Amino acid sequence: MSDVPQWLAVIILGIIEGVTEFLPISSTGHLLIPQNLGLLPEQGDLFDVVIQSGAVLAVLAVFTDRVKQFATSLGSPDTRDYLLKLLVAFVITAIGGVLIGKFGIELPTEVEPVAWATLIGAFVIFGCEAWRKDHPGTVEIGWGVVVGVAAAQLLAAVFPGTSRSGASILMAMALGVARPAATEFSFLLGIPTLTAAGAYKVLEAYLDGQIAGQNWPMIGLGMVVSAVSAFIVVKWLIRFVQSHTFNGFAWYRLVLGAGLLIYAYSR
Repeated sequence: MSDVPQWLAVIILGIIEGVTEFLPISSTGHLLIPQNLGLLPEQGDLFDVVIQSGAVLAVLAVFTDRVKQFATSLGSPDTRDYLLKLLVAFVITAIGGVLIGKFGIELPTEVEPVAWATLIGAFVIFGCEAWRKDHPGTVEIGWGVVVGVAAAQLLAAVFPGTSRSGASILMAMALGVARPAATEFSFLLGIPTLTAAGAYKVLEAYLDGQIAGQNWPMIGLGMVVSAVSAFIVVKWLIRFVQSHTFNGFAWYRLVLGAGLLIYAYSR
């Protein structure tokens, strides 16, 4: 059992969430690992999901000009087409998420599945980068990309360690979208996706009569820390993807996944 003070654990987890949410390394997996290994006190599934909503604020802050452009050009067919595609991708993800819950599919919290998803994800990144090498891609988001990205988000929802942003960006790239355009679509799609996931968890807790039992000041602290750290990472990543591949993150996943597997099977 960890003896780390509650407030410090929340700050650490908030930083982990903010740093990892939009990197292709899985925020859910990184939140589960220190809690599962007893390095930090467990905060519960509601905490882990709700503080992800804080990262939405970072995206809104970084993409303020893009959001303003959408708001002031709703009469443009291109704007309406892009927003419709974001909406459809979100609706597919939301319906899939509800069905996952209805079928009783629960997120594994053990180290092994997180380790395997982390390790496999490394090879997926290497493979996608090798396949798309010397192919800059298009800035257009087609309907096939919309469905593919939604499916990738659902895959990440079922297998912690996959990475929602990583899976959706790589899916878009694999379907021919340029890295910057794929990253922007994934980040903007994260706004309704993460907000809805947090709201759904709060509603679920309310219907189960668990609202009063939650430490809301600590959840609020986690959201604020997550938002601040995510803002820094998103601003950096937007510049990074202009001229770099994701192979560096793949090497990180390879080392982390292998280390976790060694730990899991040597206990």
